[in-house]
Amino acid sequence: MSPRPASADLQRSVPIFAALGDATRLQVIARLSTDGPLSISELTEGSEVTRQAVTKHLEVLATAGLVRDFRQGRERMFELRTRQLEGALERLRKMVEE
Repeated sequence: MSPRPASADLQRSVPIFAALGDATRLQVIARLSTDGPLSISELTEGSEVTRQAVTKHLEVLATAGLVRDFRQGRERMFELRTRQLEGALERLRKMVEE
């Protein structure tokens, strides 16, 4: 039995949904979506999560294509890649419609 096209298409979103399956990573996504590009220091401000832990979570999000980093002066900034989220949402919608 071959997978339906929507199912095969949905497989491309598995890394995205896996990355979003962690509360800390969801908090990072929420912060980046409301506050724009932030440094690791800014992401850990007021949080009990260490810089090292946030760095590891950002690596998972980057691997899934949900964030990207860039240099701003001496700091490494992270920003949300909304296109990846929108693509995953669209694949879910197509699956539900079938």
